[in-house]
Amino acid sequence: MSHQHFETLAIHAGQEPDAATGAVVPPIYQVSTYKQDGVGGLRGGYEYSRSANPTRSALEENLAALEGGRRGLAFASGLAAEDCLLRTLLVPGDHVVIPNDAYGGTFRLFAKVAERWGVQWSVADTSDADAVRAALTDRTKVVWVETPSNPLLGITDIEQVAAVARGAGARLVVDNTFASPYLQQPLALGADIVVHSTTKYMGGHSDVVGGALVTSDAALGEELAFHQNAMGAIAGPFDSWLVMRGVKTLAVRMDRHSANAERVAEMLAGHPKVASVAYPGLPSHPGHEVAAKQMKAFGGMVSFRLAAGEEAAVEVCNRTELFTLGESLGGVESLIEHPGRMTHASVVGSALEVPGDLVRLSVGIESVDDLLEDLRTALG
Repeated sequence: MSHQHFETLAIHAGQEPDAATGAVVPPIYQVSTYKQDGVGGLRGGYEYSRSANPTRSALEENLAALEGGRRGLAFASGLAAEDCLLRTLLVPGDHVVIPNDAYGGTFRLFAKVAERWGVQWSVADTSDADAVRAALTDRTKVVWVETPSNPLLGITDIEQVAAVARGAGARLVVDNTFASPYLQQPLALGADIVVHSTTKYMGGHSDVVGGALVTSDAALGEELAFHQNAMGAIAGPFDSWLVMRGVKTLAVRMDRHSANAERVAEMLAGHPKVASVAYPGLPSHPGHEVAAKQMKAFGGMVSFRLAAGEEAAVEVCNRTELFTLGESLGGVESLIEHPGRMTHASVVGSALEVPGDLVRLSVGIESVDDLLEDLRTALG
């Protein structure tokens, strides 16, 4: 199916009609164990749903196709996927380069969990390939990238940093959550592994928590699958089904998210109470040219800083009506949050601390005119 276009793969890859009933949508196999035809005789390769489940298998095949990879793996959350990846790739004493604007949960996983088990890490501005190169050590096994990043919307040149990582014998991991595979294909640009929180744009409806890993390396895929089974933080069948349901409309949703976010960013950039806007679609964004090169469009996330400071930022978050105050992102509805006090509270006092006057928007697919009016009113 790899020759087919993305929109077709999103609906058909891994989604063949059910052999038993002809059901067009893969059924939810809400089952823990499977009848064996004699000892060790497995029907379709299924024995126990931690190891494999038909609904999860359908999602995993779909995810691999969408990222142009050979192996997809679905997890209970994005952080469960990251944890599996770290424990597959790293041993005590190994070193990881992480971005200076990583998601707070990713930072917490390194700083509060992996570090206790002997994994070393250091921070670099991954938008600068020379800064990544300078952060490498002879123990560096992984270079970790988010592009666009959360919440500052930083852009990393994936091809460039992939070459730096490869030169050091390290693997490049790209968190593709903000872009989604519809807008960006990290594996084709040289990444070794793609990470997703499928909770966000892949699911798209704020009704499921999940994560994913995709790789083009078949041997690495087998290692990840071994650890996925051994550690057990798998996506359940209903959650897998919800993500598959969301993925079918990913392309049309991302087109609308991107179009709406561009209008929102342009309005904010011209507003007298806004000090600066972070959106890679704006020509003023320092990563605009790189984003235009490696992304199909610029996504639905916008961050901006208030000229009057932190309390003004908090007030804007409290005054919107269509933009719901809440964490997470990527749903059809618009969300607003204050990263410093919400999603990124875990990085306060670290090299990843975000500005107190920063507001992050997840721009939904509502009428953009209504969204613009809501923000104008909240800004006052």
